[in-house]
Parts: sequence; structure tokens; C-alpha cells
Amino acid sequence: MLGEVTALARGLILDFFGVLTSNMVEVIEYFEDRENLARGTFLRGWADPAGRALFAALELGQISQRDWNVGFAKLIGVQPDDLMARYLADAYPAYRVLNVAKQARAAGIRTAVLSNSLGRTPYDPYSGWDLRASFDEVVFSTDLQIRKPDPRIFEMTADKLGLTPQECVFVDDTEDNLVAAARLGMRVLLGLDEDATAGELRAVFGLPAL
Repeated sequence: MLGEVTALARGLILDFFGVLTSNMVEVIEYFEDRENLARGTFLRGWADPAGRALFAALELGQISQRDWNVGFAKLIGVQPDDLMARYLADAYPAYRVLNVAKQARAAGIRTAVLSNSLGRTPYDPYSGWDLRASFDEVVFSTDLQIRKPDPRIFEMTADKLGLTPQECVFVDDTEDNLVAAARLGMRVLLGLDEDATAGELRAVFGLPAL
């Protein structure tokens, strides 16, 4: 999906959930198992218009994480207490991708994290990651009140890196976000598998295997 790569690739922009963390399909399945929910319950709630509205409002900072906990809990039939923390309990670091990002930055590639934020309180999914020390830029949707796949957030992230969209490679696990980024001229990569993503990025930027 990445397409032809030229020497113009000078920036790497990475989604957080599902790219720098465990695959989100697996995270959701583990959550459903712990909560004794039928498989597919979470995604049906997410696909419901009310569920989509809750996620969009949270990602734009229009509601609090507590509001999301209460609203989404009703949709899927669970208790609201610390729902976000329970949902993301298995979103572990994707160390192979993180290592490639570190390797790319050391080689002079500008790096950024671009995340549709799921809130910071009462549960902070970014705590302990030290993203701002590890990447040149960290962009949360709540900071700009714009969320993926709005093309403006890709343009603003590239600009923060001092680059054009055409100079950037963007990795995400959601097709809609990749389509929007590609329309701006970004080279895009669907990042669903940690090993495959790490390997493709090394090939793109000419990085040696660790």
C-alpha cells in the first residue's frame, strides 16, 4: 500500500493506538472476554451512531473521558467505572515499531505521533510512554480540536515537522485515515502487524535490521 518511495521521504508520522500499541482487534477481543461479552459487542457499539458520536466528541475534547465511560457503557451493557482503562488494558507497547521510530530519528528522519486522543483522565493511556522525549512532535486531536481523518490534522502535523505532506510517510491501522493522508500526497502504510510494519519502515528509510 505504500507505493513508490523516493529520497523525498524525510518524515515518519505514526498513529498511536494499534500502531505503537498492540493490535486493537486483539485488545478489543481480550476486553470482551474479560467482561463476558459476546465477540463483536464492542465494534457494534462503536458502529452505532451514538457510539460514533461519543468517540468523535471525546477525540475532539467536547466531552470528558468520564462522560464517554458512562455513555459507551450503556451501549454495550457493562459497568462504567474506569471503562476506558478496562478497554485498553491489553494495549501494550509495540516495541519493534517503537525501535524503528527511534532508529529513524537517530538517522535524521523527523518523527511524530498523531493520535485521536481518548482522554487523559481518569485514565491516561499515554502515561509512561515519554512520547515527547522519544519523538520530535506529538499531536493529539484534543490539542487542535481536529480529528483524523480531517485533512487539516495531517497538514498541521507535517508542518510541525517542518515538512510537506509529500515528504512524509504515515502509518495507521484505519483505512479512512490512510485515504485522507494519501490524498494530500503522503506515502501511507496500513500498520496492523508489528513485525511487518517494522520491516516495511526499515525498507522505506534504508535502515539496517537491529
